[in-house]
Amino acid sequence: MTARDDAGDRYCHRVTPATTTSTASAPAAPPRSAGRSGNGRPSAAQLLAAAVGAVPGGAARPGQQEMTTAIADAIRSRHHLLVQAGTGTGKSLAYLAPALTVDGPVVVSTATLALQSQLVEHDLPRLADAVEPILRRRPTFAVLKGRHHYLCLARLEDSAEEEPTDLFDAAGDNGAGGGAGSGNGGGGTRWLGAAGRLGKQVQRVRDWAMETDTGDRDELDPGVDDQVWRQVSMPARECVGAARCPYGEECFAEASRFRAREADVVVTNHSLLAVDMLAGRHIVPPHKLLIVDEAHELADRVSSAAQAELTPEVIDRAARRARPLLPPETAEQLTEAGDALAVGLGESPAGRLTSGLPPALHEACTLLESATRAALEKIGDIKADDPDPVRKQQAKSVLDELSTTAQRLLDEAEHDVAWVEKPDGPAANRRALVVAPLSVAGTLASHLYEERTVVATSATLALGGRFDTVARSLGLETAAPATEQAEAVTDDDLSWRSLDVGSPFDYPKQGILYVAAHLPRPTVSGLPAQAGEELLSLIGTLGGRTLGLFSSRRAAQQAAELVRARTGLTVHVQGEQALPLLVRRFREDQASCLFGVMSLWQGVDVPGDACQLVVIDRLPFPRPDEPLAAARAAAVDAAGGSGFAAVSVPIAAVRLAQGAGRLIRSTGDRGVVAVLDSRLETARGYGAFLRRSLPPFWYTTRPEVVQGALRRLAAS
Repeated sequence: MTARDDAGDRYCHRVTPATTTSTASAPAAPPRSAGRSGNGRPSAAQLLAAAVGAVPGGAARPGQQEMTTAIADAIRSRHHLLVQAGTGTGKSLAYLAPALTVDGPVVVSTATLALQSQLVEHDLPRLADAVEPILRRRPTFAVLKGRHHYLCLARLEDSAEEEPTDLFDAAGDNGAGGGAGSGNGGGGTRWLGAAGRLGKQVQRVRDWAMETDTGDRDELDPGVDDQVWRQVSMPARECVGAARCPYGEECFAEASRFRAREADVVVTNHSLLAVDMLAGRHIVPPHKLLIVDEAHELADRVSSAAQAELTPEVIDRAARRARPLLPPETAEQLTEAGDALAVGLGESPAGRLTSGLPPALHEACTLLESATRAALEKIGDIKADDPDPVRKQQAKSVLDELSTTAQRLLDEAEHDVAWVEKPDGPAANRRALVVAPLSVAGTLASHLYEERTVVATSATLALGGRFDTVARSLGLETAAPATEQAEAVTDDDLSWRSLDVGSPFDYPKQGILYVAAHLPRPTVSGLPAQAGEELLSLIGTLGGRTLGLFSSRRAAQQAAELVRARTGLTVHVQGEQALPLLVRRFREDQASCLFGVMSLWQGVDVPGDACQLVVIDRLPFPRPDEPLAAARAAAVDAAGGSGFAAVSVPIAAVRLAQGAGRLIRSTGDRGVVAVLDSRLETARGYGAFLRRSLPPFWYTTRPEVVQGALRRLAAS
């Protein structure tokens, strides 16, 4: 029995034919009126009160109530809303309660898997239990992810037959012999058997396919390598569509979209939301209310979705995939274009291309654009009687994307930024030619707000005490008033308001912001010697319990070596082991420290006594060699403004606020945020702006004061 026969027998009796309806043509979910329409409909405040009351020891929080009221008002008056809600506000329930007053699906988008899991596994089930008696029905919710998160039964069948491109590369082969026809099933099977570990993973996926109800990769435990998953999943651009796919009626991705259309609350992520906007809003089900949590990250995710790149490896894989469908000379043109790109990337230094494409890269893109256009013409359209429409669509989609990217680079549009990427570390051999939009504010203004109310929330939206910087980045061009932040603002029919509900934490009594103003301005990479001595003094006084947030891996490693050599404390360094394991060990051992770089600035939640000192080595401005940030700053400078003030300072403000926010995570937390960069005190203008972007800790620059506070914490 083939994989298709086996899988089809397993699934055809379980998934209803409705799952084959494409999202683009699907009607909106039927109205869910029970307990939600008419004069007897519960208010958002009532739903919130029920949810809070169902929590043991739950108590009303003024900021949470204020946020719920503001969102309910935004829904009624159809204006957009920016809400800054500090840690401890309980913002998830604050926006989920009014969401249940809306007919039809409500979409909640998050930036991190941690928050998505919290919503789906904790907040939404608890809310559904609490409000069911009031609504006289149980609200439903669903998770919506990109197609590549789901097992594809068509790819699962083909994985035993097709040329294993990604797995082939992972095995360390240089691609010799890659031209063998993909129809030779024995070649792929023999290679998988030789691969050992990866071959076993593929077989485990096959076994799991017979058991899973969702096909969601996150439910495959233990997981599999990315190379393996790429062989059994289908990116959206390569999908032939349920109507043409032999597995359309059993498709896991289509089933997930069907569930989303029928749910009250749909939880998705910023990346898929960005793709949805760029693709014409046909992936996420139609809805009247969109809630964007962790909204400070949305613009960056949209930029990433609009970014494209060319690599020799991708061109080589595209050529191998398309070769059975092409004349030999056309396939050879693709290979020659990949070789030309490899040469051009080898000759070009890493960094932004400020004067257009160098001649070698221009020639490579010209060859690629011509070769892909010729290949697409030879492949032609997918017809009803095509024997293998799935593979044909895969080949066409990759070629079309390569062609579009090559043409985009050749056009050298003013609104695009191009650069050569040559990463350090494990990926040092990788070379890429990358292009990304200079700004996505226009895209967001055009596609984010149309025909729906948008509520954007985060703990870091009011930078420098104002919402105007974030509002501009989200496509809301007019600045909110500085004094009456809840006043409505209209710009090109985009009516919006802003609100800061604060935090239930008493920051001036719970935490100290200490700036080591006596240290010299940092000028060299890594950890300066005087900053290292200051770090030792602070950690030594407290005896551990320190989260170190560093601007570079080199600085984090130097700090770890210093503390290990001069104290008896255990120091965990990001990258030495899996991050969840390091965080757990840090939480369990108070005589320990956890040091790391940018991903720790947002991803660590350690309430209690395990983390009472957060040390930040320097202000987290973007590096001068970050192509997008540098290009955006240069554009502002060219227009007569200050690129540093308009681009670099807001980026640093968000990062700094997120990092400092690691300290106080509950009402009982106490501690110190220590910044070893004197510019936070001494820099005129932006120093004060950055401090206003932080929680209102008690502020000092006096070492003896912070040392005394740390001694008291250690004694307690």
